[in-house]
Amino acid sequence: MTGDQLVNLAGIRKSNTSSKMPCHCVVSNPSWKPCTRTVPRCVFIDLGAADGNSFNHFLDNGYGEVGNCPSAQWSAVLVEANPHFNAPLKSVGQTWLHQVNVMSSTAAYMCESSTSFFLDSVNTEKNYWGSSMSSNHPDVQASGKQKVTVPTVNLNRILYENTISSDWVMVKMDIEGSEYDVLPCVAKAPTASLIDRLYLEQHDVSWGMSGTTAPEMEAAKATLRSKGVDIPPYFSWTL
Repeated sequence: MTGDQLVNLAGIRKSNTSSKMPCHCVVSNPSWKPCTRTVPRCVFIDLGAADGNSFNHFLDNGYGEVGNCPSAQWSAVLVEANPHFNAPLKSVGQTWLHQVNVMSSTAAYMCESSTSFFLDSVNTEKNYWGSSMSSNHPDVQASGKQKVTVPTVNLNRILYENTISSDWVMVKMDIEGSEYDVLPCVAKAPTASLIDRLYLEQHDVSWGMSGTTAPEMEAAKATLRSKGVDIPPYFSWTL
């Protein structure tokens, strides 16, 4: 059993959907190691990193002038569940050895466990963008529900271990429905206030696994905004 599973401080348990989830919301854990860095920087956290296209967009000033980052420094965490992108992400990590943390074949979530991840094999010209933890996703169904098993990583832990309050933290979240599980959990977490801007691509509510409703999702976003998180309209065109 992982540390996240041992310390479940804010579980979201809905009887009609909980069996689908690999684990439940964990807002904090004493085993996590706080970031001890003192010099602020930009931190780009890319959830649904694909082959590194959004990261390249970040480097090209697509999410703001990189040269204006605090202390003129930046780092990135790239999380991608689809093993199809392992090789290109490895190349990105090797190119930016001390600035980019690549978590390939890993699903961004709200706790640590393992999960079935369903592969989109039909959208070849759109970077297999329909791959999802949800078997309800139409592209997953069109692909015959091909799946792999991958570990999950907790966004709250990523924030706690990789950022400090004086950083400029951007989270790009394009995770095909899992945002309905992750965001309500983050909204409850102390780490929420570490996020400065959330680039959220929001999908069909039926692709979430925790049973979060559309009004509950809006309430979670309102809570995040009250904690200082800017959530502009966003759609990821970087294919």
